[in-house]
Amino acid sequence: MADPRGFITTPRKVAERRPVHERIHDWKEVYPGTPGRALLPIITEQAGRCMDCGIPFCHTGCPLGNLIPEWNDLVWRSDWNEALERLHATNNFPEFTGRLCPAPCETACVVGINRDAVTIKNVEVSIIDKAWDERRVAPQPPEWHTGKTVAVVGSGPAGLAAAQQLTRAGHTVAVFERAEEPGGLLRFGIPEFKMEKYVLDRRIRQMKDEGTNFRCGVTVGVNPTWAQLKERYDAVVIAVGSTIGRDLPVPGRELEGIYQAMEFLPQANRVARGKKVENQVTAKDKHVVIIGGGDTGADCLGTSIRQGAKSVTQLEILPTPPDDRPVNQPWPTYPMIYRVSSAHEEAGERVYSVSTSEFCGADGKVTSLRMSEVKFDAGKLVAIEGTEQEIPADLVLLAMGFTGPESDTVVDQLGVERDPRSNIARDEDYATNVEGVFACGDAGRGQSLIVWAIAEGRACAAGVDQYLSGSTKLPRPIPPTARQMMV
Repeated sequence: MADPRGFITTPRKVAERRPVHERIHDWKEVYPGTPGRALLPIITEQAGRCMDCGIPFCHTGCPLGNLIPEWNDLVWRSDWNEALERLHATNNFPEFTGRLCPAPCETACVVGINRDAVTIKNVEVSIIDKAWDERRVAPQPPEWHTGKTVAVVGSGPAGLAAAQQLTRAGHTVAVFERAEEPGGLLRFGIPEFKMEKYVLDRRIRQMKDEGTNFRCGVTVGVNPTWAQLKERYDAVVIAVGSTIGRDLPVPGRELEGIYQAMEFLPQANRVARGKKVENQVTAKDKHVVIIGGGDTGADCLGTSIRQGAKSVTQLEILPTPPDDRPVNQPWPTYPMIYRVSSAHEEAGERVYSVSTSEFCGADGKVTSLRMSEVKFDAGKLVAIEGTEQEIPADLVLLAMGFTGPESDTVVDQLGVERDPRSNIARDEDYATNVEGVFACGDAGRGQSLIVWAIAEGRACAAGVDQYLSGSTKLPRPIPPTARQMMV
């Protein structure tokens, strides 16, 4: 145990973000320096708040099975090298999760039953940021090669995790990515102010130094076909993510100025990195309406503010969440409560319990949006009469989640089966119905968290290694059938 009385005597503290008036004028991370550097002055005492519980429920909240009490204790004792080892034992990319994960581990923290939970996510990112600063993160190439080859299609967090694990197991791995650079949503979906891309680039360099090959600008299913890929490689991992955005088929949807969030964010990310994008969709000098109250909507909000939007309104069909954990979502479950992201601190209005009924426009372009307040009636959301209103909207961004992977080509060319939710069907070893073909991450699970993607990539790698080698020493977390029951 770290500080035996830390959870009693030490209040919870988190890193302070840069002032709003400063950060909305640049694309740098919202914390001064890095999140880890911003936390270092207080991180030892914060790690000391961990109780080292007999039954660490934080493990139940973490799909990766992070050894949270262990590295909390090591940080409190200033043993940063061993803390890094314990952190990497379960997580290939803690600097990603330490910035982007909503930390279900913290809502399962035992301290959080009647006090503020331990700042687990903050300790995690401090360990890894300090390690990178001190050059203690090094490539881990395999000692020998198996002679087996694996193609990983998709370079998001699931594909990267699977590729790194399989490379370290001695297999020859090629990662195929249709975009011009690897990273998937980590690069093109996550704004710079949440994670600057040098954080991703240094991991890609590490993976290349370990022997992983990256082939970008390649659309599998076109050239090469899925059948050609399967013929060329001993195993294929489908990690293409869940990228089909949920649409809103209401009158006026055909008007110009209405886009899916993932049409808007990748362009903004490219421009923020100094690239040119022809006919960029931008929020500058526009009334922006974001439909969807989740993380993607918040990313659109922060991006619109930095682009110079005239106003930003974020709509959510569900009621305003409570400030505290509701009684029907008891500890240690992940509660639906009112959360404020860095983007929400900056500007914009959040409107709850509303549903869009029509987009209005002129000359083929959207100019406003009609909506009504809604309520639950017999378990269904119904519009409340007399509450219809119209708000200006020069740019509408649909951030209502994703309905599944773009899997038509793999289904047509390989005969891979889909589950009832249109995801790639797989068994407990992440194997599809086609021999030698596996699926992991959002492509198999459906839209989920980054921490789930990495966990699935690691587990899938164990299944592939077992298939290729007859046995595996790679970690094998719980199977996907059990995962569906968890957050």
